[in-house]
Amino acid sequence: MKKLLILAAVILPLAACGNKAAKGTVSDKGEIEREWVEEGITKNYVFARGIGAADQNLDNKTQRMGTSRNAAIVNAQYNMLSFVKGVQLEGGITVEKAIETDSLLATKIDAVIKGAQVVRTEWTSDDGCVVVLRLPKSALKEMGLKIKE
Repeated sequence: MKKLLILAAVILPLAACGNKAAKGTVSDKGEIEREWVEEGITKNYVFARGIGAADQNLDNKTQRMGTSRNAAIVNAQYNMLSFVKGVQLEGGITVEKAIETDSLLATKIDAVIKGAQVVRTEWTSDDGCVVVLRLPKSALKEMGLKIKE
């Protein structure tokens, strides 16, 4: 199977993703921070953030928080998929182009991204949600895709 090489426009070192994740993306006042790192890569993981808005028509706080978290996870999965699709394969084509010709690869990538682990969940003052997903590079390697270190 073709091997994957990361040649993304922005490859974030561990410090960039780690510091922001440790600090958080929601301030003490319940507002989203102005600086936002959408996705990144470390030695062992691919990270992606997502944001979800709460349905303010729901009377129950738990429902608002649950629906916003689900929306944030879907948004983070979309961001991670977009990031992975932009990665270059050996031979100069992107993952996105490879997916066009290999539907099985598309299915495998979708399944791996849906299995990404939620490593941080934060709620805003209006019950919106921000999540950070983490995908082990080893999960991509198991599909025969190798990420450049």
